[in-house]
Amino acid sequence: MRVLFKNVSDTFNKYTEAIIGFLVVGIIGIIIIPMPSLLLDFLLVSNITIGIIILLLTLSTKNVLEFSTFPTLLLITTLFRLALNISSTRLILSEGDAGNVINAFANFVTGNNYIVGAVIFIIIVIVQLVVITNGSSRVSEVTARFTLDAMPGKQMAIDADLNTGLIDEQTAKQRRLNLQREADFYGAMDGASKFVKGDAIAGIIITVINLVGGILIFTLQNGLSAMEAIDKFGKLTIGDGLVSQIPALLISISSGILVTRSEDGNTFGKSLTEQIFSTPDVMMIASVVLLVISLVPAFPTIPFLIVALLIGSTGYLLKQNEKEELLVATEIENLSVASQKESEKDDFKVSQVEPIALEIGYGLIPLVDESREENLVNQITAIRRQCSNELGIIVNSIRIRDNLQLSPNDYVIKIKGNIVARGTIYLNKYMVLDPGNGELNIEGIPTKEPAFGINAIWIDENQKDKADLEGYTIVEPSTILVTHLKEVIKNHSYELLGRQEVKQLLDFVKEKYEVVVDELIPDIMTLGEVQKVLQGLLKENVPITDLVTILETLADNAPMIKDTEMLVEQVRQALKRTITKNYLNVEGKLPVITIHPSIEETISENTQKTMSGSIPILKPEIINKIFDNLNKAVEQSQIKGIDPVILTSPKIRIAFRNLISYNFPNLPVISITEIPNEVDIEAVGMVERI
Repeated sequence: MRVLFKNVSDTFNKYTEAIIGFLVVGIIGIIIIPMPSLLLDFLLVSNITIGIIILLLTLSTKNVLEFSTFPTLLLITTLFRLALNISSTRLILSEGDAGNVINAFANFVTGNNYIVGAVIFIIIVIVQLVVITNGSSRVSEVTARFTLDAMPGKQMAIDADLNTGLIDEQTAKQRRLNLQREADFYGAMDGASKFVKGDAIAGIIITVINLVGGILIFTLQNGLSAMEAIDKFGKLTIGDGLVSQIPALLISISSGILVTRSEDGNTFGKSLTEQIFSTPDVMMIASVVLLVISLVPAFPTIPFLIVALLIGSTGYLLKQNEKEELLVATEIENLSVASQKESEKDDFKVSQVEPIALEIGYGLIPLVDESREENLVNQITAIRRQCSNELGIIVNSIRIRDNLQLSPNDYVIKIKGNIVARGTIYLNKYMVLDPGNGELNIEGIPTKEPAFGINAIWIDENQKDKADLEGYTIVEPSTILVTHLKEVIKNHSYELLGRQEVKQLLDFVKEKYEVVVDELIPDIMTLGEVQKVLQGLLKENVPITDLVTILETLADNAPMIKDTEMLVEQVRQALKRTITKNYLNVEGKLPVITIHPSIEETISENTQKTMSGSIPILKPEIINKIFDNLNKAVEQSQIKGIDPVILTSPKIRIAFRNLISYNFPNLPVISITEIPNEVDIEAVGMVERI
């Protein structure tokens, strides 16, 4: 049996389109082709079954999109019901009989009294037409109007969630689709409700035709008396009307339930029980009111008393259950808090990838000992605060964990789960840095300082005094680590600036400069576009501490400029004092290396826009010559103790920076428009012609 059912199910799924097509065409056939009474009985039972199933489905759905085909189904069921009405009318008028189902309704529901049946039929039609259908139609109309009016706001909310990183692109796409489907559903229901109203009116007309036509035909042609014809066709007509209107009533109720549902994520039954029985005090007060009414002499005591006792008992039991649930919830909360505290102590707790993390070998674990005054946790907290003040970004908490796979004295720094830096320190030693002349007349373990690559030596504690007398710079191991960590944060700050961090920065600025933020976002730029500009600044070590100036510059230029690179250049010009102050020498001058005009012209003529930005497309030998000449100019300046910057024209600054970024990642490149008028420029070299 199971195999047979599976085969039938697979066949239906395979040919669903064809089967549904034949069924809809078959409904038209019912209108045209005379139906035998036995087949009509089967179809009438099927019609009632469909009405019951649709009603139960609407009670079980959690939101309207789970039954989005309802408007179309409403049209098909209405057509099916009218087709059956026409077939039953044909049988009644031609044979004076309409099958067992209609006869059963005629005798059982009407109680062998067609006048009573007529009254019941009229009541059902009035309830369906005046109450349910009109109400559902009005709700559908209003809901469709409000859904369409609310679409722009909901769309903006989806875009805002996407820009802040709360949802991904796929989720945003699905939400937009659901929003459109919801609007389409209520719009379709507004029109589909008219089908039910028209069906009720058609049912009344067909009933009158059955009654009048049957009486005339069988009195004039078959010789029945008027009273016999009225008695016979009165029952059949009312039975036929009830058989068709009861399924119509079920579907009409289903329509009303579906369009009046609130989107709370639960089925109607669950929502109803949760809300009705959510306040036991109300039920107990109602019980007292009913009890008082039962004591009034004019009212029947027993019914009111029984209902009062039932409601009062229910309210009392719910009250006790509420107390027990509150007690259990308190115990669970206490257990949850205790479990959370235990989890916080667990160094091996599995979590999602952190923006930045520090993993240390087991030999470095004493660094995080909270009993030490200068423990690693406090030092990292200070570094985070310092980076925030210097760069203007929010540095999230840095996760510290031990890693048994590392050597005891090793550590690694990870950005978003990937290793970006590593180093080795010794807790029982000190690092002595090269003073710059390459001479370290002291015994120890040769090494390199991990943050800046300076030559250094690890010495034992008993040599510390000697190194101090020699005037060497002595650094403690923990300081080496946190300095390295600080440089990693500065060099990767643009990677750590996500949409969530940008949103927090903008919220902070908005407290004092609300107009600036509201003007820019979301009318001119999205949160993601602002993030790209800020990342472009941080990528070249330009701090974003003056966020108000950045936002005002974007608000002025973004309406005309859509290219992110060009917007970054506009912001850099607005931040010229912030950019140049870090490169001034002790005399307040800006040492620069200029570029020969022929090189600038070559770069300008061969720059192309790519997915990675503006890049000069040059022959390899030309690029190598540019790098050699640049390296020569930089080395000559550094020999003199000068740390220069590269000075270019505005039109090639981006392209030249992108060209040298891999080979000279820490060499700043500025344009002439980024230097304030009051700053003196000192040329210390030139990238010669190629």
